[in-house]
Amino acid sequence: MMEMVISIANLSYTYHDGTPALKGVSLDISRGESVGVIGPNGAGKTTLLLHLNGILMSNNGIVKILGIEARKENIKGIRRDVGLVFQDPDDQLFMPTVFDDVAFGPINMGYAEEEVRERVAQALEWVGMDGCEQRSPQHLSVGEKRRIAIATILSMSPQILVIDEPTANLDPRAKWELTVLLRGMSMTKIVASHDLEMIAALCKRTIILDDGKIVADDATRNIMSNIALLESHGLAPASRIIEPQDRGPLLNR
Repeated sequence: MMEMVISIANLSYTYHDGTPALKGVSLDISRGESVGVIGPNGAGKTTLLLHLNGILMSNNGIVKILGIEARKENIKGIRRDVGLVFQDPDDQLFMPTVFDDVAFGPINMGYAEEEVRERVAQALEWVGMDGCEQRSPQHLSVGEKRRIAIATILSMSPQILVIDEPTANLDPRAKWELTVLLRGMSMTKIVASHDLEMIAALCKRTIILDDGKIVADDATRNIMSNIALLESHGLAPASRIIEPQDRGPLLNR
């Protein structure tokens, strides 16, 4: 039996202005899966991701992370286990130096100074940014910022990595470097993106979300080959598909 690390049952969410964002979403994700979430603008992708570490919480439906319901009394532990990387890395990088940004989480988790330094060094090595500790995040390229944003999450040793539009505003080289980096991480990953090439290269399973509802949930190869399905939900087929089985060395997280 596969261990379910995320279980969502009949989740609905409406914003304060009355806009419905999720409508009865039910979803199970097993440990080690890489799951893509695709759909048109306004489909509810980001809203769904924000429920996975308790930034948003709804009274309509149930979200369980590692068997624990996402409620206020459990939120600290859930945020330790679920690392969320925002679409805009500038929303995640706010300290004077790269070291300070990556150390922020471990410090707030109460780790001793030596442990914090070890975690920062390891996280920066994982994302290929070791040696950049004293650089200002604001002087980095978009691709470098994205890597540092991921490092801020890896330094806290999450079991689940949730990423919103990881290739947004990246040039082709930076996009594929980031894709290779993410493919090398063996933790459970949920990736929301309009970039179907990246999803095809990274995720074996893909979910289409439209109008707040899951309209398809299947093997990525099946989703990507169903042109009529993609076009009916405002999605352009990927111009190339690279199977995610062709992985680099795994990060044993």
